[in-house]
Amino acid sequence: MPTWFDTIEKSFADVPVDAGNDNAISTTEFLKAAESLVTLFDLLGSTAFNVVKNDLLGNIKKVRDRQTAAPAESETLQDLVKNELKTKSHTATEGLLWLVRGLDFTVQALRDNLENPGKELADSFRSAYGNTLKPHHSFIVKPLFSAAMSATPYRKDFYAKLGDDQTLVDPALKKEVEGLERVVGILKEFQGRKEAKW
Repeated sequence: MPTWFDTIEKSFADVPVDAGNDNAISTTEFLKAAESLVTLFDLLGSTAFNVVKNDLLGNIKKVRDRQTAAPAESETLQDLVKNELKTKSHTATEGLLWLVRGLDFTVQALRDNLENPGKELADSFRSAYGNTLKPHHSFIVKPLFSAAMSATPYRKDFYAKLGDDQTLVDPALKKEVEGLERVVGILKEFQGRKEAKW
Protein backbone atom coordinates (compact mmCIF):
# COMPACT_ATOMS: atom_id res chain seq x y z
CA MET A 1 0.00 0.00 0.00
CA PRO A 2 1.35 3.45 -0.84
CA THR A 3 1.92 5.99 1.89
CA TRP A 4 0.73 9.60 1.77
CA PHE A 5 4.30 10.53 0.82
CA ASP A 6 3.98 8.47 -2.38
CA THR A 7 0.91 10.44 -3.42
CA ILE A 8 2.29 13.98 -3.21
CA GLU A 9 3.59 15.81 -6.26
CA LYS A 10 6.77 17.16 -4.65
CA SER A 11 8.62 16.37 -1.44
CA PHE A 12 10.66 19.01 0.39
CA ALA A 13 13.45 16.43 0.39
CA ASP A 14 13.61 16.93 -3.41
CA VAL A 15 13.58 20.74 -3.50
CA PRO A 16 16.91 21.76 -5.05
CA VAL A 17 19.18 24.11 -3.10
CA ASP A 18 22.06 25.71 -5.01
CA ALA A 19 24.81 25.68 -2.38
CA GLY A 20 27.18 27.47 -4.78
CA ASN A 21 24.72 30.34 -5.20
CA ASP A 22 23.99 31.39 -1.59
CA ASN A 23 21.69 28.38 -1.07
CA ALA A 24 19.29 29.64 -3.74
CA ILE A 25 15.99 27.74 -3.70
CA SER A 26 14.00 27.12 -6.89
CA THR A 27 10.70 29.01 -6.63
CA THR A 28 8.73 26.53 -8.75
CA GLU A 29 9.96 23.44 -6.89
CA PHE A 30 9.42 25.10 -3.50
CA LEU A 31 5.84 26.10 -4.32
CA LYS A 32 5.01 22.58 -5.55
CA ALA A 33 6.40 21.09 -2.33
CA ALA A 34 4.50 23.63 -0.21
CA GLU A 35 1.23 22.82 -2.00
CA SER A 36 1.91 19.11 -1.53
CA LEU A 37 2.54 19.58 2.19
CA VAL A 38 -0.70 21.53 2.64
CA THR A 39 -2.61 18.33 1.78
CA LEU A 40 -1.25 16.92 5.06
CA PHE A 41 -3.80 19.10 6.87
CA ASP A 42 -6.58 17.21 5.06
CA LEU A 43 -5.39 14.08 6.89
CA LEU A 44 -5.91 15.84 10.20
CA GLY A 45 -9.56 15.59 9.33
CA SER A 46 -11.00 18.59 11.12
CA THR A 47 -12.45 21.67 9.46
CA ALA A 48 -10.71 23.57 12.28
CA PHE A 49 -7.50 23.08 10.29
CA ASN A 50 -8.97 24.98 7.33
CA VAL A 51 -7.70 28.19 8.92
CA VAL A 52 -4.12 26.84 8.87
CA LYS A 53 -4.51 25.40 5.39
CA ASN A 54 -6.07 28.55 3.91
CA ASP A 55 -3.35 30.68 5.49
CA LEU A 56 -0.66 28.57 3.81
CA LEU A 57 -2.50 28.50 0.46
CA GLY A 58 -3.08 32.26 0.52
CA ASN A 59 0.62 32.88 1.03
CA ILE A 60 1.59 30.36 -1.65
CA LYS A 61 -0.67 32.31 -4.03
CA LYS A 62 1.05 35.63 -3.21
CA VAL A 63 4.46 34.15 -4.04
CA ARG A 64 3.16 32.46 -7.20
CA ASP A 65 1.43 35.67 -8.39
CA ARG A 66 4.75 37.51 -8.20
CA GLN A 67 6.53 34.64 -9.96
CA THR A 68 3.92 34.74 -12.74
CA ALA A 69 4.17 38.54 -13.05
CA ALA A 70 7.99 38.57 -13.23
CA PRO A 71 9.22 35.04 -14.05
CA ALA A 72 12.75 36.01 -15.12
CA GLU A 73 13.31 37.82 -11.80
CA SER A 74 11.76 35.06 -9.71
CA GLU A 75 13.56 31.83 -10.58
CA THR A 76 14.76 31.49 -7.00
CA LEU A 77 12.93 32.62 -3.88
CA GLN A 78 15.82 34.84 -2.91
CA ASP A 79 15.78 36.61 -6.31
CA LEU A 80 12.01 36.94 -6.16
CA VAL A 81 12.25 38.76 -2.82
CA LYS A 82 15.16 41.02 -3.80
CA ASN A 83 13.59 41.94 -7.14
CA GLU A 84 10.13 42.54 -5.70
CA LEU A 85 11.54 44.83 -2.99
CA LYS A 86 13.25 46.92 -5.70
CA THR A 87 9.76 47.75 -7.00
CA LYS A 88 8.78 49.14 -3.56
CA SER A 89 6.21 46.36 -3.24
CA HIS A 90 6.39 43.54 -0.69
CA THR A 91 3.22 41.49 -1.17
CA ALA A 92 5.03 38.27 -2.15
CA THR A 93 7.92 38.94 0.24
CA GLU A 94 5.48 39.25 3.13
CA GLY A 95 3.57 36.21 1.84
CA LEU A 96 6.80 34.20 1.85
CA LEU A 97 7.59 35.37 5.39
CA TRP A 98 4.22 34.07 6.62
CA LEU A 99 4.52 30.93 4.52
CA VAL A 100 7.90 30.14 6.11
CA ARG A 101 6.38 30.73 9.57
CA GLY A 102 3.55 28.32 8.70
CA LEU A 103 5.98 25.71 7.37
CA ASP A 104 8.18 26.17 10.44
CA PHE A 105 5.15 25.58 12.65
CA THR A 106 4.32 22.40 10.71
CA VAL A 107 7.84 20.99 10.71
CA GLN A 108 8.43 21.75 14.41
CA ALA A 109 5.24 19.89 15.29
CA LEU A 110 6.16 16.91 13.12
CA ARG A 111 9.77 16.81 14.40
CA ASP A 112 8.62 16.96 18.01
CA ASN A 113 6.15 14.16 17.40
CA LEU A 114 8.69 11.99 15.59
CA GLU A 115 11.19 12.32 18.42
CA ASN A 116 8.62 11.69 21.16
CA PRO A 117 6.72 8.50 20.27
CA GLY A 118 4.58 8.74 23.40
CA LYS A 119 3.41 12.29 22.72
CA GLU A 120 0.03 13.14 21.28
CA LEU A 121 -0.09 15.19 18.09
CA ALA A 122 -2.11 17.98 19.73
CA ASP A 123 0.69 18.56 22.26
CA SER A 124 3.32 18.72 19.52
CA PHE A 125 1.21 21.17 17.50
CA ARG A 126 0.49 23.36 20.55
CA SER A 127 4.16 23.54 21.44
CA ALA A 128 5.14 24.35 17.83
CA TYR A 129 2.44 27.04 17.62
CA GLY A 130 3.83 28.77 20.71
CA ASN A 131 7.34 28.74 19.19
CA THR A 132 6.43 29.95 15.70
CA LEU A 133 3.12 31.60 14.79
CA LYS A 134 1.59 32.62 18.12
CA PRO A 135 3.95 35.57 18.80
CA HIS A 136 2.95 37.06 15.41
CA HIS A 137 -0.79 36.43 15.64
CA SER A 138 -3.40 38.94 16.76
CA PHE A 139 -5.85 38.20 19.57
CA ILE A 140 -8.47 37.59 16.85
CA VAL A 141 -6.44 34.89 15.07
CA LYS A 142 -5.03 33.07 18.13
CA PRO A 143 -8.36 31.42 19.15
CA LEU A 144 -8.85 30.10 15.59
CA PHE A 145 -5.46 28.40 15.66
CA SER A 146 -6.00 27.19 19.22
CA ALA A 147 -9.23 25.54 18.07
CA ALA A 148 -7.30 23.75 15.34
CA MET A 149 -4.74 22.46 17.86
CA SER A 150 -7.53 21.09 20.03
CA ALA A 151 -9.10 19.35 17.03
CA THR A 152 -5.95 17.39 16.20
CA PRO A 153 -6.62 13.65 15.87
CA TYR A 154 -5.01 11.04 18.07
CA ARG A 155 -1.46 10.21 17.12
CA LYS A 156 -2.26 6.60 16.14
CA ASP A 157 -5.11 7.73 13.85
CA PHE A 158 -2.96 10.34 12.10
CA TYR A 159 -0.05 7.94 11.53
CA ALA A 160 -2.49 5.35 10.17
CA LYS A 161 -3.71 7.93 7.63
CA LEU A 162 -0.12 8.50 6.51
CA GLY A 163 0.04 4.82 5.56
CA ASP A 164 -0.78 1.28 6.64
CA ASP A 165 2.84 0.19 7.02
CA GLN A 166 4.58 2.23 9.72
CA THR A 167 7.96 0.79 8.68
CA LEU A 168 7.48 2.79 5.46
CA VAL A 169 5.77 5.82 7.04
CA ASP A 170 8.39 6.61 9.67
CA PRO A 171 11.42 6.89 7.34
CA ALA A 172 9.35 8.81 4.76
CA LEU A 173 8.15 11.25 7.43
CA LYS A 174 11.70 11.67 8.73
CA LYS A 175 12.98 12.39 5.20
CA GLU A 176 10.23 14.98 4.61
CA VAL A 177 10.85 16.65 7.97
CA GLU A 178 14.61 16.86 7.32
CA GLY A 179 14.04 18.33 3.85
CA LEU A 180 11.57 20.88 5.20
CA GLU A 181 13.86 21.82 8.10
CA ARG A 182 16.70 22.46 5.65
CA VAL A 183 14.60 24.73 3.41
CA VAL A 184 12.97 26.58 6.32
CA GLY A 185 16.40 27.11 7.94
CA ILE A 186 17.84 28.62 4.74
CA LEU A 187 14.84 30.90 4.25
CA LYS A 188 14.74 32.07 7.88
CA GLU A 189 18.43 32.99 7.66
CA PHE A 190 17.79 34.87 4.39
CA GLN A 191 14.72 36.64 5.78
CA GLY A 192 16.79 37.83 8.73
CA ARG A 193 19.06 39.78 6.39
CA LYS A 194 18.71 43.46 5.58
CA GLU A 195 18.22 42.75 1.86
CA ALA A 196 15.04 40.81 2.63
CA LYS A 197 13.42 43.53 4.77
CA TRP A 198 10.93 46.13 3.66
